[in-house]
Amino acid sequence: MRKIETTLTTLLSDIGAFYEAKKWHFLSVNGIDLGEGKIELQWIFSQYGVKDEVVIYYALSDYETPVPSIVTLIPSAFMGEREIVDMFGLKVEGAVSGLYLDEDSLPHPLRGES
Repeated sequence: MRKIETTLTTLLSDIGAFYEAKKWHFLSVNGIDLGEGKIELQWIFSQYGVKDEVVIYYALSDYETPVPSIVTLIPSAFMGEREIVDMFGLKVEGAVSGLYLDEDSLPHPLRGES
């Protein structure tokens, strides 16, 4: 597994330079609450036909900074982006809430302070 640091500012150019649709399978967008209002966001890829070849781009952020969408590069990312909107209450460009949670659900259940 390779873990590559990026920033929200350079995310699209970094992933755009890395991603080849016939080589890499986009697995997920993941979030890890680090406490004190901080979060690590991860964009996870595996290489087709290669066992255990996983690349994770990650960026550190807070809950207020808007997160750029990578849907223009990888259309299937919209599901993962909507998931982190629901589960962490993040603002992801173009992603709306309401995919996983009902209206009466606990808001942002994966935030540490929830």
